[in-house]
Amino acid sequence: MKIGVFDSGVGGLTVLKALIRLYPQVDFAYLGDTARVPYGDKSAQTVIRYSLECADFLLGEGIELLVVACNTASSYALNVLKEHLSIPVFGVIEPGVRRALRTTQRGRIGVIGTRATVSSGVYKRLLEANGVEVFQKACPLFVPLVEEGILQGNIAKEVVRYYLSELKDRNIDTLILGCTHYPLLRPVIEEFMGRSVSVVDSAESLALEIGSYVENSGSSTLNLFFTDRSPGLDALIELILGKSVDYKLLTLSCKL
Repeated sequence: MKIGVFDSGVGGLTVLKALIRLYPQVDFAYLGDTARVPYGDKSAQTVIRYSLECADFLLGEGIELLVVACNTASSYALNVLKEHLSIPVFGVIEPGVRRALRTTQRGRIGVIGTRATVSSGVYKRLLEANGVEVFQKACPLFVPLVEEGILQGNIAKEVVRYYLSELKDRNIDTLILGCTHYPLLRPVIEEFMGRSVSVVDSAESLALEIGSYVENSGSSTLNLFFTDRSPGLDALIELILGKSVDYKLLTLSCKL
């Protein structure tokens, strides 16, 4: 079986890693749209177009299931992709919501994400439908930090403090990382928020939830594709996946 995964950049590799860990005999094709990262400051129409282009390319690679490892694309394009594609399509938002609901003790949940994800209100709607209080915060500088490989040190700590001080004052007990780039800043985020706050990212939950659709048999191939070679790309691939992996550069177009 071959599973396709796409994200606006390198963050979705955290989801890919969780999938590989659970399904080691599956073939994977990953596409990071690094030429147009971040998606979080784009309009809904643009995000949908980018997502269709990513999906179209991965379909050409022969995938049988698509994982949208981007919260912004999951917010705006998931339903469009499901309408256009004849294969199963999964996003990262609902698995993260379900895990947060299982985790919270006091029903006070914070959500951080890109401007687009927060503006879409998708996390807020799903969580509030289950009777919890939701506090959202857009953190637009987190993605550039990750893409530049600034994952620790004073700069990362000050940016985290700048965005998350407001949520810390809200006395939340659970924090959803509503962007697949954000787990790379998780140590700094957890240090700032403190032990009383449980941090949730959806990678493992998503990997578990697609289990009934996955046939764990194949040649275990891994093909990585990116639309631009950013300065820190090679180092981030090795950091996230734990090894150096060859990749190809490409230019996207859409036939869907």
